[in-house]
Amino acid sequence: MLRIVFIWLLAVALMPVQAHAQDSSGLSEYALGSGDKIRIHVYGEDDLGVETLLSDAGTLAYPFLGELRVLGLTAGELQQKITAGLLGDYLIDPKVSVTILEYRQFYINGEVKMPGGFAFKPGLTIRKAVSLAQGFTERAAKGNIFVISDNDPTQTPVRADQNASVRPGDIITVEQSFF
Repeated sequence: MLRIVFIWLLAVALMPVQAHAQDSSGLSEYALGSGDKIRIHVYGEDDLGVETLLSDAGTLAYPFLGELRVLGLTAGELQQKITAGLLGDYLIDPKVSVTILEYRQFYINGEVKMPGGFAFKPGLTIRKAVSLAQGFTERAAKGNIFVISDNDPTQTPVRADQNASVRPGDIITVEQSFF
């Protein structure tokens, strides 16, 4: 009877972890980059837990595995990489969880009242980004907004409307109107 209660309690304790994995499936495409703050947790192995800000090179130091290059990996891919590294030599069945604690900033400049870098939140649009920057100035051309995507190697500005999605690392520029 005691064993059944223990198994039931263990299953209940792991439910939020499973629910989190399903909820985050919409963000599974998110590629890790410099400035992201992540937490790595190995269940039952507190010494292998790490909370770190990714370096400019997109690397992190991890116990037993050394320096890992994580730039461009998704949280799921990093989880698999750490699991594979720990499996066998260090642990029999590692249960690894990777969580993004803070996304890298996005930047907004031009005709907004408070230009600068702001913390990214999932679901952010240009309209919301402008609100974070205290709104448009009187001279803003609200229909003349450009975005440079962080993952665009050519760094080409692309015209966007106020409902366009913003990604971490994006640079938003609100142009000035002539009148």
